[in-house]
Amino acid sequence: MAHFAKLDENNVVTEVIVIHNNELLDNGVESESKGIAFCQSLFGGNWKQTSYNGNIRKNFAGVGMTYDSEKNAFIPFKPFTSWVLDEDTCQWQAPVAYPNDGKKYAWSELTRQWVEN
Repeated sequence: MAHFAKLDENNVVTEVIVIHNNELLDNGVESESKGIAFCQSLFGGNWKQTSYNGNIRKNFAGVGMTYDSEKNAFIPFKPFTSWVLDEDTCQWQAPVAYPNDGKKYAWSELTRQWVEN
């Protein structure tokens, strides 16, 4: 099964659908453009393919995420203002690494550090 994300005029994901791989076939080879054309024929709009394993566009698209055409990636909502985007993974990273001591922590934006739960 193939997954496609519908984008609004600001490249924000508004929905993600699943279509059968047969809809992507072009002379026996899967083609994203065939999948996009199929989605557009049913629902209109702008579509991009996504994948659960991150093989396509870094991250699996979810509603509210943004598609960045320069990075060719789906980028999640920024959880905290202090976090920075990892350019390789297109995931947001805290400015301080998560402690690796087996305890549970939550991020405190006020102190900009991990606080034990």
